[in-house]
Amino acid sequence: MAVFFKFQDFSEQLIRGVHDFDAHVFKVYLSNAAPSASLDAVKADLAEIASGNGYTAGGNATTITVAEVTGTTTVSGSEVVFTATGAVGPFQYAVLYNDTSTSKNLVGAWDYGSSISLASGETFTVKFSNTNPGAILTLA
Repeated sequence: MAVFFKFQDFSEQLIRGVHDFDAHVFKVYLSNAAPSASLDAVKADLAEIASGNGYTAGGNATTITVAEVTGTTTVSGSEVVFTATGAVGPFQYAVLYNDTSTSKNLVGAWDYGSSISLASGETFTVKFSNTNPGAILTLA
């Protein structure tokens, strides 16, 4: 199972109003570069895999939902599916970012533990938890 971590800058940008989970478009892109939780803040800081063979530069969007129950808010997202039409990868990280923000601010990433490559016809699904939509983060 992939291990999630948030980028440290995300918490500051959340408080500053950079992220609007009700109105902004959030996407997931694939990377084979090791992210730094403390140094990476915007998409330009963390290399993306090459576009082509079914992988589109910038990644794919997730549909975000926000729900609050007794003071605890959960942000969830729909699964993101990548389908290869030729060789895609290698990649090890799925990176969530705010595509609407001017700087394309990073939210978090999932580390799959080792490099993954897709052959033509194969799919790779980013699930945020065991449900769809799945919880991305919770604020209590």
